[in-house]
Amino acid sequence: MDDGVTTDRRERVLMISPYPPVRDGIASYALQTVRALRREGLDVEVLSPGPSAAHHHLDLRGPRGALALAKRIRDYDRVIVQFHPDFFYPDPGDPRSRMAESLALALPFALARRLEVVVHEIDGRHGNPRRPDGLAARRLWRLPESIKVHTESERTAFVADFGVDPARVQLISHGADFRPHTQLDREQARASLGIEPDAFVFLAIGFIQPSKGFDRAIRAFHGLASGGARLDVVGSVRTDDPDMRRHHADLVDLADTVEGATLHSGYVSDELFDRWIVASDVVVLPYRNIWSSGVMERAALFDRPVIATRVGGLAEQAAARSDVRLVDDDVELRAAMIERLPAGNLPTTASWAEELPPEGEDLRAGLQERVRQRASSRPSLTGLAPAGERTAGAAVVAEAGRRSAPLRRLPHIGPPDTNHGRRSVRLVKRMLRKATAFEIDPIVQRLNELQAATVTALELEARAAAEARQADGKGAGAKQPGATGAEPTAAGS
Repeated sequence: MDDGVTTDRRERVLMISPYPPVRDGIASYALQTVRALRREGLDVEVLSPGPSAAHHHLDLRGPRGALALAKRIRDYDRVIVQFHPDFFYPDPGDPRSRMAESLALALPFALARRLEVVVHEIDGRHGNPRRPDGLAARRLWRLPESIKVHTESERTAFVADFGVDPARVQLISHGADFRPHTQLDREQARASLGIEPDAFVFLAIGFIQPSKGFDRAIRAFHGLASGGARLDVVGSVRTDDPDMRRHHADLVDLADTVEGATLHSGYVSDELFDRWIVASDVVVLPYRNIWSSGVMERAALFDRPVIATRVGGLAEQAAARSDVRLVDDDVELRAAMIERLPAGNLPTTASWAEELPPEGEDLRAGLQERVRQRASSRPSLTGLAPAGERTAGAAVVAEAGRRSAPLRRLPHIGPPDTNHGRRSVRLVKRMLRKATAFEIDPIVQRLNELQAATVTALELEARAAAEARQADGKGAGAKQPGATGAEPTAAGS
């Protein structure tokens, strides 16, 4: 008999993942998955490892984080973990740390009523059965009901590396839940980004880090700017790590040496990300290593052809598409970019490989002279000079670049890094960061402003001095003997 009380309720799902506004590809991936689950009528909550728009926040790194997660995980019918080692393992490179964390994570993994793990990246070497940490990892990965990866090569490797039952490792499309974030068409997107309607645009977009290989795209583009082609590299540095900041500084210098290449540094929202793709003609993915690419899937949303290196699972991602060109090295990358150029845009520089330092060498050694040669194209110089005077002589350009180069090489100052392998130390550093932010942040901002202003001042001063010297030289050459009013000499007469 119906007593008027319904027993129907929506399935409660907990998504464990970074979440927007965190600038993270996995966070964006999780957001789209959450939206898809909600469209199915599920009750979805999100737990993130740091402050975000998620419902819950919890520091997941270390055994304490795993134990705290165990207290919450039983309240849900289904738990989905967007897995990356950095979210859970304080020191993925240390075997003892890995073993302790794997053993601790086994508790919440075992307590979940239904556990799904989407593996975005993992080092298979950490599943070595001849090591204690490898045995702990193998036991951990036997617990999820299902493990999901994006390509068959990832599935094969995961099964072999961690001894998991192949039946529990499933394939899911990387872009299954992707939706467009912009409604602009190509013309509107280009107008909003200041791109010429008839330009041919190569786009490399994503976080700026060595593994993305954006420097490879810039090198390959050298000499291809004739006829209106351009390369736009768009993205931001993911972490405030000294090596990442150094790589960004090197990338700035490299882009300054290649005509038509522009590095757009800064935060890229989901809408702006898609707008850049819509505005492009070809998306370039010159990765050095990666499991699978969300950028390739977003390019597919807008029917943009892709040039990608044959690494990770990209070949399998591209299998269903006819407009993806896979390359194995930098020579093939350049050839593929030339193939995409319209008629009339063929390169004029044949010795491109000889004009830039080879990959693997310190970029600083070979770039400074080319930076000087292109210094006149910097906004601080061209934006203030009359249009007819923007072709200053080589001496003007070289002097401006020489004066400002040391300052331009310095990376912008960021807030102090609060990361540390020990949770107690991280907690103290974060508390100090919050307590002193009101004092430190204005100083950091002012120092960066002073750096930019000093660069501009040095370049304008150098330009003015060089132009004055040129003017004096022209004036002296135009003068005739006796022009100063003195009596003509015998030689002059």
